[in-house]
Amino acid sequence: MTTFMVGYDLGKPGRDYDGLIKYLKSFSWWWHHLDSTWLIVTDQTAAQVRDGAGAFLDSSDRLLVAKVSSPGAWRGIPESGSDWLHKNL
Repeated sequence: MTTFMVGYDLGKPGRDYDGLIKYLKSFSWWWHHLDSTWLIVTDQTAAQVRDGAGAFLDSSDRLLVAKVSSPGAWRGIPESGSDWLHKNL
């Protein structure tokens, strides 16, 4: 299993991105404590996650999927989010 960071900039914020959120929440382990940043744990490759998320984006949107691992550092994250990070990085 790999932990990936999924970050995006939505070019049309008024558009309905519920499909993208539902897709990201479909992973068994996910973290979302920052506006446009998610962490997911999956057996998929970065390209597979990119393609899956890309189905819900248009040409004005930007997306980054990158592997993350420990060590990590953070600040201002609630305890539940911090616990998740300790377990999954």
